[in-house]
Amino acid sequence: MREEFRLRMALVAGGVGLFALLILARLFYIQNSAEAEAFRIQADVNEYQITYLYPPRGEIRDRQGHLLAGNELVYEVGVALDAVNDPKTLAAALSGALGLDDEQVYAHLLHPAPGEKYWMVRDFVSRDPVQTLRQMQEQLEASGKPLPSLRGLVFREHLMRSYPEKSLASNVLGFVNRENRGYFGIEEKYNDLLAGRPIAVKVPTNPLQAMETPRVPQGTSLILSLDRTLQAKMEALADQALQEYGAKRVVIVVMQPRSGEILAMATTLRMDLNQFWKYAEIYPKAVDFNPAISYAYEPGSVVKIFPMAAALEVGLVTPDTPFWDTGSILVGGRYLYNWNSAAWGRQDMVGCLQHSLNVCLAWVALQLGAPRFYEFMDRFGFGHPTGIDLAAEAAGRLKKPGDADWYPVDLGTNAFGQGIAATPIQVLMAASAFANEGRMVIPHVVSAIERDGSRYTLPPQYAARTISPKTAHTLSAMLAAALEGEDSAAKVPGYRLAGKTGTAQIPTPLGYSEARTNASFIGWGPLDDPQFMIYVWLEEPSTSIWASETAAPLFARAAEQVILHLKIPPDAVRMAKEH
Repeated sequence: MREEFRLRMALVAGGVGLFALLILARLFYIQNSAEAEAFRIQADVNEYQITYLYPPRGEIRDRQGHLLAGNELVYEVGVALDAVNDPKTLAAALSGALGLDDEQVYAHLLHPAPGEKYWMVRDFVSRDPVQTLRQMQEQLEASGKPLPSLRGLVFREHLMRSYPEKSLASNVLGFVNRENRGYFGIEEKYNDLLAGRPIAVKVPTNPLQAMETPRVPQGTSLILSLDRTLQAKMEALADQALQEYGAKRVVIVVMQPRSGEILAMATTLRMDLNQFWKYAEIYPKAVDFNPAISYAYEPGSVVKIFPMAAALEVGLVTPDTPFWDTGSILVGGRYLYNWNSAAWGRQDMVGCLQHSLNVCLAWVALQLGAPRFYEFMDRFGFGHPTGIDLAAEAAGRLKKPGDADWYPVDLGTNAFGQGIAATPIQVLMAASAFANEGRMVIPHVVSAIERDGSRYTLPPQYAARTISPKTAHTLSAMLAAALEGEDSAAKVPGYRLAGKTGTAQIPTPLGYSEARTNASFIGWGPLDDPQFMIYVWLEEPSTSIWASETAAPLFARAAEQVILHLKIPPDAVRMAKEH
């Protein structure tokens, strides 16, 4: 009997031992298997969540180093719901500091959503209300009493885009929304560079659990060609002209014609970029954000300088070529007339530009012929984006033979800027050939990039040479002589400048309006050493429809400001120094 009992006990002990070995083997297997990894991952999921840390967005500064776009420290204010022990006091504090409804906050603290452990009360909170809440929290904790209490209150700091100059150069900069995405201008064009690369990290699900935040390298910073002081002056001039001439909008762009650097790009419809959510209220259409690059319109007679340059280039005309103006010309079966329907009699090519004769330029286009005319207009960049480093650039429109809506008469009307749609920046780039030895420069706003302590300066970029240096000098001299030969409001005493007005009737569904115009002026100087080029556009000025009475004097005021700011000596002083 005893022997049988001992045998049974041995069998039980062996079975227990074997079972224990099986458990140990299973544990060993679990610890070293994919299943074990799954368990660990699940444990991590329960305690941590994967989130992305975004680097500080790169700064944007002007050519002198003035900050135009930076970052501001803001806070996410939340509540760890499991830690709350005094919902009434906490609700009162949150509603008072953040301007919330006390009853709604209290109700949420008492009855959170099923499974909700953390409630994000408000994000992008500035420093002052957070400081108020923190002081209250510290005072209550210092009392040593359990109640009243702000236990559960959580602050998470992060960065938000800020614009210290508010609306200055807003049309160039663009803005960043709360998802850190750039819209328009520099912010959109260079969004990936500015934003940098986020890194993935494990963050404790318990918001009260401390976590060491890894360093994330800052995004690339940009140095613009814009001059903050000159930009402010041009914006002030544009605002003044808007009121003085009763225009719908005013645009002034200042460029260095040899490097393509944009020194100022002013528009009259601007916004405080710190309040980006008001964008839709301010801008009826996306093209209104920066019409200097996005709004293609018929610029009118400023275009006349390009077919004239083409005719000079191929040897069809010289400045002295005679032309007898009868006041009309037949092109494609239709008669075209001068801006005042008058006949100007005997002229030369300088006189044609000086008096802005439509008939003469239509004749020049006929001498060129459609193939050569459109070849040159294409080479000057009409109908193509310039490639400026700003988002939302429009390509404009240059109709050509073969297009469904092109007619033979368009050869004549296109020669004086009717039936061509172009942006101010397109006309600037095309005209840069005249101030740059016949070679067009590609306009740009970013002059340098900075990252990790290194700086790289971007070199100028050029398009193909459209005309010879000789033609460029000849055309510029013709325009200077045209300005000097009349009582032009565009002249600046002491400086010889080249320029051309443009008064363009605005097309409507019923034809061209005689009462509504676009007034433009393109000019550059000093003639012997061009250091600036300015484009002025007034949409529908009401005091006068003529560019000579609106755009020309505005150009002169802008040129005076640029000359003073750049400290360009008068021609006589410069010439004396050279000799």
